[in-house]
Amino acid sequence: MQSCGAERRAGRVASMWATRGIGAGLAVLLGGAGLPAHATEITGAGSSFGAPIYGAWGAAAARATDIRLNYQTIGSGAGQNQVKARTVDFGASDAPMNAAQLAQNGLLQFPTVMGAIVAVVNLPGVDAGHLRLTGELLARLYAGDITMWNDPAITAENPGVTLPAMPVAPVRRADGSGTTFVFTSYLARVSPRWAKEQGSGTSIEWPVGEGARGNDGIAAAVRNTEGSIGYLEYAYAAGNHMPIVELRNRHGEMVEAGPDSFSRAVSTARWAQDATHAADVLDGNGAGAWPIMAATYVLVPQDRAETAQGRAVRTFFDWSMRNGGEAALSLHYVPLPDDIRATIRGLLAH
Repeated sequence: MQSCGAERRAGRVASMWATRGIGAGLAVLLGGAGLPAHATEITGAGSSFGAPIYGAWGAAAARATDIRLNYQTIGSGAGQNQVKARTVDFGASDAPMNAAQLAQNGLLQFPTVMGAIVAVVNLPGVDAGHLRLTGELLARLYAGDITMWNDPAITAENPGVTLPAMPVAPVRRADGSGTTFVFTSYLARVSPRWAKEQGSGTSIEWPVGEGARGNDGIAAAVRNTEGSIGYLEYAYAAGNHMPIVELRNRHGEMVEAGPDSFSRAVSTARWAQDATHAADVLDGNGAGAWPIMAATYVLVPQDRAETAQGRAVRTFFDWSMRNGGEAALSLHYVPLPDDIRATIRGLLAH
C-alpha cells in the first residue's frame, strides 16, 4: 500500500508539471530526499511525450528500488543522439528506430506506454469539443491550403457552429520531435498529397506555421495566439484545459479524445514481430477508435547491461512494467497490454 500511495503522489506531481508547462531544460531529479547513500542514479533524455510518466515512475520507484532518475526533456531526436553517443543511460523516443539502426548502435528498444496526439485550437467563440475536423483538413491546414477558419471546407464539417473570419495560425514543433513523427505519419497516411510533398519524420520542412519547442511550447504558443492550431500529446492538452478538436476516424465516425477512444484504438494495434518491438496504432479501423495514437519507446545500450547503471535501468523499467499502470492512467496514457509488458520484462531479464 505504501508503494501505491507513492505512485499516486507521483502522478499528481507529474500532472502538475504538465499543467504548468515545465519545459525542455527540465531535469527530473526524483526521490533524492530520504534515499540511502548507496542509491544509484540513472540518466535518461528525450521524448517530451513520455516525460510526465517517466517523472511519475521516477518518483515512485525511487523509494521502492533505491534508484534515482535524472530525466532531461529534450525531444526524441536529441534523445536518440545522446543514447547513441552513450552520454545517457537510456534514450526516449516516440519515433522507433528500425532493426538495422538498433543493431548498428547496439541498442535494445521497447515501448513503455501508449498515448494520443490531439489537435488543439484557440478560436474565440468556439468552445472545447465544438470543432470537428478530418485528417485531410488537418493536412490542408498545415500545408497552407486553408488559410481562414470560416473556409467552406471547415464549415461543412461543423453545421451550426459559427466559425470566425480569422486567419489560420498553425503551430508546429521547431525541434526534432517524436510527436511530430507521429503527427506527420498520420497526415501522410490520410493525405496522398501530404505524403508526396511533405512526408513524415521527426523534423520536416513545414510549408507554413510558427515553431515552438516541446509539447509545453506548443501548448503555450496556442494559448497565446488567437486563430492558432497545434498538435500535442493529450496529457499536455488535458492538463492545460485546452479545446481539443474532434476527429473523423477511419471507421467514418467523429470521435472525442478520451480514455474510451484511446483504449479502442489500442485494441487495433499491430505489433512488429522483430527487434523493434514497435506498435502501429495510427488510423485504426475499429469503431470509436481515436485516429492519432502511438507508443513511446526507450532505448537502452546493450554494452552497458552489466554496469551498475545498466542494471539499474533494467530494474527501473522492470519495476515500472509491474507497478506503473495506475500512474499511466492518471496521466491519460494507456498502459501496454499484459502480454506486451510480460515480453518486455523478459527482454530486461537478459
